Amino acid sequence: MRALSIHQPWPWAILQAGKTIENRTWSTKYRGPLLVHASKSRVSYDREKQLDWRALYGVDLPPWEKLVTGAVVGVVDLLDCVSPTSSRAIRLNPWTEGPVCWVLANPRPLPQPVPFRGAQLLFEVPDGLISGAVGSTG
Repeated sequence: MRALSIHQPWPWAILQAGKTIENRTWSTKYRGPLLVHASKSRVSYDREKQLDWRALYGVDLPPWEKLVTGAVVGVVDLLDCVSPTSSRAIRLNPWTEGPVCWVLANPRPLPQPVPFRGAQLLFEVPDGLISGAVGSTG
């Protein structure tokens, strides 16, 4: 199954806080189920902790110690890749930054994270490694 590695806190926000836009510098033609991999990097988290998440997104930024890293943590459906100005809904979405907005839906956190090494761009995770976990996300 295809996966995308994302720095925390963004995987948490996608799976737990209603983040329906993943901002990338590149697009993909792929559409369908996409595994969310939480990378080990703390770079984005350290930048985000400087911001007021409650004011920006309506949720509090969780403590680093509560976030899973180095694992597949959930599944979403990748619906489209669009520009930040493609529609009013995209423009007004608080998670929109761009330059390419990946439109996500139907977040399904895994009951247990599956440790796995991430990679750049889209990468494959063996179906056998995650089939039981993904099948139970309902």
